[in-house]
Amino acid sequence: MPKVAFYTLGCKLNFSETSTIARDFVANGYQKVELEDKPDVFVINTCSVTENADKKCKALVNKANRLAPDAFVVIIGCYAQLKPEDIAAIHGVDLVLGATEKFNIPAYLDRLDKTQAAQIHSCEIHQANEFHPSWSSGDRTRTFFKIQDGCDYVCTYCTIPLARGTSRSQNVEQTFAAIEKTIKAERPGEIVLTGVNTGDFGRAYNEKFIDLIRKLDTINEAVRFRISSIEPNLLSNEIIEFVAQSNRFVPHFHIPLQSGSNEILRKMKRRYMRELYTERVKKIRECITDCCIGVDVIVGFPGETEEAFLETYTFLRDLDINYLHVFTYSERPNTPAAEMEDVVPDGIRARRSRMLHILSDKKKRQFYEANIGRQYPVLWEAEKDENWMYGFTPNYLKMQTAWDESLVNKTCMAELQRVTDACTGMAMLCAEPVQKVFS
Repeated sequence: MPKVAFYTLGCKLNFSETSTIARDFVANGYQKVELEDKPDVFVINTCSVTENADKKCKALVNKANRLAPDAFVVIIGCYAQLKPEDIAAIHGVDLVLGATEKFNIPAYLDRLDKTQAAQIHSCEIHQANEFHPSWSSGDRTRTFFKIQDGCDYVCTYCTIPLARGTSRSQNVEQTFAAIEKTIKAERPGEIVLTGVNTGDFGRAYNEKFIDLIRKLDTINEAVRFRISSIEPNLLSNEIIEFVAQSNRFVPHFHIPLQSGSNEILRKMKRRYMRELYTERVKKIRECITDCCIGVDVIVGFPGETEEAFLETYTFLRDLDINYLHVFTYSERPNTPAAEMEDVVPDGIRARRSRMLHILSDKKKRQFYEANIGRQYPVLWEAEKDENWMYGFTPNYLKMQTAWDESLVNKTCMAELQRVTDACTGMAMLCAEPVQKVFS
């Protein structure tokens, strides 16, 4: 039986697609293994959001050449669509597949020869108009389910529309049926709805994201749903009010901001101003007092003066949010931002990033400490760290308790007792189960 190994770089969307591709390989008679097991095929699913992701891809190819020199090395993903010739020139790469071809890798393998130059099969990105539903598997607790792909926005720093094409999805009924099938097959405790621009779901069918989540709320299974990320201009009051009373959707929103300066938001060509973002946070707090709110923010965008950065810093400091994902701006080829003037020096970018990371740590700790003494249903995960296990509350508090295998992928009421600095500096709360409610 031929063997195949996978490595995924980047976002949860990539992980869901890798899992789906892996299942297709198994259905075609392959055994899924690790790279150290000397596979016949090694598939790297790439990201190209940052320069480091590009470098990691090259390092993985070199590792494959050392550990499995006879394996065919296949590169897929965003980097493969954007820079196929560059990847094909890397020693050891045999096949480069673009945005649509990546879902049919086995069809290309019979044509490969290790003694020949790498093959490239990549369509023009405007031809990437098919939607391939994907979901992650193998995690006993959580499944990432892709409900949408591509993006019609033109943010000046972003290559995703060039790598994934235009926004597309299935309709509500098709998506609902696929998620029901996934629940029966995987039995996850939680499904995370993910996409490039999740809130843009269903537009081609004259449907909306709210239509999908209303339908999913009717599922008669012991599963909860989490929305991975949603643009502030697409996070309507209707969605917020629905989540507030939902049976299945957890009180957690991750909302990209990118900058607290309206001037920088205009340069980024974002589809909102900071005032709209403030309104969204205020609405969430009015409807769901214990909701967790996460924020994406970029530092060092061209033209970000010290004044503009401090505007972002004070905006976030005073906003009632709970954590930040901080991204240091990285120039990406073929984007308008890469050609802009007033480039921010790397050292200043790094300093601003550190400031926001510290702010995020403070916000997170405040959120955790405010919940000490409260009881929440915690979905416990399979990971074992010495004698500890971890889980998440609906509002995204990470919990730890003594290892108990019977709790894996089960929901248990637990009391939040104290904040610790376990797990790479991440604040988390120790928990003692007070009532076992298995699901």
